[in-house]
Amino acid sequence: MKSYHVLIAGTLAFAAGLFVSFSSVTAASGEASRPPYASKEPMPEPTIFAEGVVSTGDFESHPAFTPDGRTLYFLKNSPTFNFWTIVVTYFKNNRWSAPEVASFSGQYRDADPFITSDGSKFYFISDRPKAVPKIKEEEKSLDIWLMEKVGNGWGAPKNLGAPVNSSGSEWYPAVALDGTLYFGSDRAGGKGSTDIYRSRLVDGKYMEPENLGDAINTQFDEFEPYIAPDQTYLIFMAARPDGRGGSDLYISHQRGGTWTKAVNLGDKINSNGSEYSPKVSPDGKYFFWSSTRGLASMSQPKRFSYAELLTRLRSPRNGLGDIYQIDISMLNIQP
Repeated sequence: MKSYHVLIAGTLAFAAGLFVSFSSVTAASGEASRPPYASKEPMPEPTIFAEGVVSTGDFESHPAFTPDGRTLYFLKNSPTFNFWTIVVTYFKNNRWSAPEVASFSGQYRDADPFITSDGSKFYFISDRPKAVPKIKEEEKSLDIWLMEKVGNGWGAPKNLGAPVNSSGSEWYPAVALDGTLYFGSDRAGGKGSTDIYRSRLVDGKYMEPENLGDAINTQFDEFEPYIAPDQTYLIFMAARPDGRGGSDLYISHQRGGTWTKAVNLGDKINSNGSEYSPKVSPDGKYFFWSSTRGLASMSQPKRFSYAELLTRLRSPRNGLGDIYQIDISMLNIQP
């Protein structure tokens, strides 16, 4: 009887060990499957992303993740936001690597990276010279360029050409699941100096861009659109008199092929600084954007010493751009 109890006890201990091991493996597997931007706790307030690595005392903006969330392209900008370079960081050994200039960037003004949901295409804007025809320096404008996935990297950038690109400038390409391309442009014929357009993809070719109309575009400036994969809603940047700061983010829903009148996303997202680059994470759970909120918009609890002043001026929240993240539920997007 004693040996029977010993056998049972040993069997139960072995089973318990298997359960603990299995639970540990399952937990580890769950952690490994979580995209590295995922938070273990709710994120109901704007939170600086990857502070000290991605968001630093420099001007950073315009994040774009690969579908697995483990590679991030974003912009490093001049303090005056008139020169932009696309850089990349990788999530390795449980942390984001030191950013490096993307292989295709670093010489011209390159901005607004967008990676399609299947990871096969990479869109961005640039003032790099077009291959054909060669243009004069004073005639250069910002165009949308496309790279396709080749092995573990990207193929050579190709200018999308007409009718998407125009003699004016194009900004912030964003692509829906069906291939429809949304972007900003200051081309002739708009409602304001800059408007938001879409170009449908038919048989592999982009159609003549359509102005999104009065619900979206106004006499003021509308620039950077994020389109939901199913095109049910659009979040975009605009500079309007009813905004909180230099530029705000607005949202419009598409109902039966018609856009609802765009509304301001409110004080949770917008500030008395400028908001840029709306983007939803690949898993659809988080909203990312860029903001210049910082020193000028905050009351200081005490007088700075010189050392404290230098620290604040050289850190995130110094009034240059930082990348922020929040739970997508905080946007109250209507189904």
